[in-house]
Amino acid sequence: MEENKNQQGGLQMELPQDVAQGHYANFAIITHSSSDFVLDFARILPGVPKAQVKSRVILAPEHAKRLLQAMQENIMRYETQFGKIQIPNQQPRTIAPFGNGNPEA
Repeated sequence: MEENKNQQGGLQMELPQDVAQGHYANFAIITHSSSDFVLDFARILPGVPKAQVKSRVILAPEHAKRLLQAMQENIMRYETQFGKIQIPNQQPRTIAPFGNGNPEA
């Protein structure tokens, strides 16, 4: 295992070798219940009719909001350094496994 030398608030993290490489995802589905947010990260490949979920992360609502804030801060820094991220006007069609039936991708 590899130790992450970066400390945030005195917390040390271990990053196992098999996790360090990560998983590529080009599609995400977010659903929620009253107690959890579920983030499914998937990979869609050309010519393959079915997306394959590569990772599922389940968060408490408070942690989901903290993740949102951290993402917003990092996107602002990214756009300052590299320019505005362009998003094409395309609405993905998904079916939520639970929650309110309105997934956000």
